[in-house]
Amino acid sequence: MRYYLHNRRADDEAAFDAAVATICTTYADAPAQAVTGRHTVSIDEKTGIQAVERAAPTVPMQPGRVERQEFEYVRHGTQCLIANFDVVTGQILTPSIGTTRTEADFAAHVAQLVATDPQAEWVLVMDHLNIHQSETLVRWVAEQEGMRVDLGVKGTSGVLQSMTMRAMTMRAAFLQDRTHRIRIVYTPIHTSWLNQVEVWFSILTRRLLKRGSFTSVEDLRARLLAFIAYFNATLAKPFKWTYRGRPLTI
Repeated sequence: MRYYLHNRRADDEAAFDAAVATICTTYADAPAQAVTGRHTVSIDEKTGIQAVERAAPTVPMQPGRVERQEFEYVRHGTQCLIANFDVVTGQILTPSIGTTRTEADFAAHVAQLVATDPQAEWVLVMDHLNIHQSETLVRWVAEQEGMRVDLGVKGTSGVLQSMTMRAMTMRAAFLQDRTHRIRIVYTPIHTSWLNQVEVWFSILTRRLLKRGSFTSVEDLRARLLAFIAYFNATLAKPFKWTYRGRPLTI
C-alpha cells in the first residue's frame, strides 16, 4: 500500500486552470504594478521549526572527508515563522517569529506588513488556510477599506458566519475583491509550489536549518532574523517565474 494525493484539478479543470492563471498573471504584472506603488507579496508560515542542539560539536569537512554532524541532539522547543516574500525585490519583509500561529497572530502579521506603506495597494498571495480567511482578518480588511457594511455575526450569518464551506467561500470572495486596496489572491488547494515564499523556505532550510545547532528558542529566533538580514543584504533577487499554466496538449 502506498499513499497518494488526489488531484483536485480533475474535479473542475476549468476552475483550477483559471486559478493558476490568476496566480501567474499576478506575478507577471508585479513589476509594472510596483511602479504605480502596488506591492505584490507572497505570504506563508513555516511551522514547527525545531531549536535542536547537537550533543557534540560538528566536525568540519576536510579534504577527502565530508562534514560530520553529531547524531544525538537536545530539543529546546519550536518556533513558527510567518514570512513575506516581495515578488519584485526578492526580499523578506517584516517577518514574524513566535510560538503560535493563530488567526490573531496572522492578522497582526498582515497589519504589521501593511503598516510599512499604509496608503499603498497590496496584493497578498497565500493559500486557503483557515486563518487566512478568519473573522479577525475580514474585520481588519473592512476597517482598512473604510467599510461600514454589515459583515454578519460569527457563527450565525453573513460573511462572518461559521467556518462552513459556504461561509469560507463568502469570506474568500470578500478578501479577494479586486476593488479593495488590500486584497488576497489564493492559490488552488494542494499547490504550495505556486507560492513563491515556499521557494524561499527551501533556501532557508538548506542554508540555515538543515545543518544548524541552536542552544535555545531565543538562539533560533536570533539566527533566523540574522539570516533574513543577511539574505536581504546580499542574496535577495526576484525569482524568474516562467510557469504560465499547463502546456497545450493534443
